[in-house]
Amino acid sequence: MKTCSARTVGVLAVVSLLAVSETRLVAAVKPEPSSADVSYGPSALQLLDTYVPPQRGEPCPVLLWFGGIWKPSKSAPDPGRFLREGCAVIAVQTRTMSEAVAEKANPPISYVMTDACRAVQFVRLNAAKWKIDPRRIAVGGSSQGALPALYVACAGDRADPRSADPVERASTSVLCVAAHRSQPSIDPKRMQEWVPGVKWGAPALGCSFEESLKRREELLPVIAKWSPDALLHRGTPPIYFENNWGLTRPEAVGEMDYLVHSPAWALGFQKLAQERGVACYVKYPDHPTETYNDIWDFLIQQMRAPARSPERSSP
Repeated sequence: MKTCSARTVGVLAVVSLLAVSETRLVAAVKPEPSSADVSYGPSALQLLDTYVPPQRGEPCPVLLWFGGIWKPSKSAPDPGRFLREGCAVIAVQTRTMSEAVAEKANPPISYVMTDACRAVQFVRLNAAKWKIDPRRIAVGGSSQGALPALYVACAGDRADPRSADPVERASTSVLCVAAHRSQPSIDPKRMQEWVPGVKWGAPALGCSFEESLKRREELLPVIAKWSPDALLHRGTPPIYFENNWGLTRPEAVGEMDYLVHSPAWALGFQKLAQERGVACYVKYPDHPTETYNDIWDFLIQQMRAPARSPERSSP
């Protein structure tokens, strides 16, 4: 019986390790987008990347995932996870509050929220080209990116049937919304009630956080128009919040980082949702949710449910 030499064994071991490493690397590699930097509006920053499953019979559901609102960015939460389930993913970049401030938009947050709606309308208008089901559009985002997703879901249908722009005539209604480590309000008073000590959102309302708190009564019409918690209404689709920290700040996490990403935001929002008859789930360590294992399970179950026509709703 022949035996391997020590050198041969060593070579085989190295080859085996390389094979394992390569397998892990391939598994971790993000899929290439089906189409990249697709323009959905006149601004150079209004861009999206699409990740569409291979050829299939029926149109597929799609998740629009929003990037940052302070600096331009596109991100998609592991497109492969959704592609394997027959769901498309679209990473959306919007104009930011930096551009809004530079261009004296009033209020600055209007750029981000308007772009989020337009992205949904653009995808719905082009659904047939990408073989996407226009009745099964979900939205989501992580941290700052969850704010425009929540706005789209809570604001009701923003379609303008009289617009000369065909994109603006399309519905903005969505199936559900996923908010990961999110801040679901730009109301400075409500922020402080939900998460005492937090300061977040400036210059969403066109001024510093401290000034917005002093001028809140004056700014209430703006808050009512642009803040998801103010727009939340009975027709809002199901919402799922997930946070990776519990109600106690981990020692290794800075205080302001924790306050900005605390699950207390989600619990405050959930209370409002329950008062308005809206399904709202909140998950964080030691606080699981019924029906859904996590935010990704929620999205996939919602997106793969039997298709239904989007309901036009108004707050």
